[in-house]
Amino acid sequence: QVHVVESGGGLVQAGGSLRLSCVVSGIEGVDMGWWRQVPGKQREFVATITPGGGVANYADAVKGRFTISKDKAKNAVYLQMDNLKPEDTAVYYCSANWQLWGQGTQVTVSS
Repeated sequence: QVHVVESGGGLVQAGGSLRLSCVVSGIEGVDMGWWRQVPGKQREFVATITPGGGVANYADAVKGRFTISKDKAKNAVYLQMDNLKPEDTAVYYCSANWQLWGQGTQVTVSS
């Protein structure tokens, strides 16, 4: 059985930083990534990383501010979010293999 568990959300002021963590069990060697969703809108892509951690891709809205990384030994993926903006406020979801999801973690950025 696959489990995807996120943690690390919270409330931060604009310009601040947060680090999200996601541990995946039950599946290995797949792309892992982060998505986000606000009420009334579709879930949108944030970042993804290849199984070996060598290649990362980012949405234009977060390039230069967010960094995705992976710990292969822990089968975990992280999202370091710097210079946060109010428009980054959303529920952030971790994905494994583009189709397995965690429960989400709330990120709120105040102006």
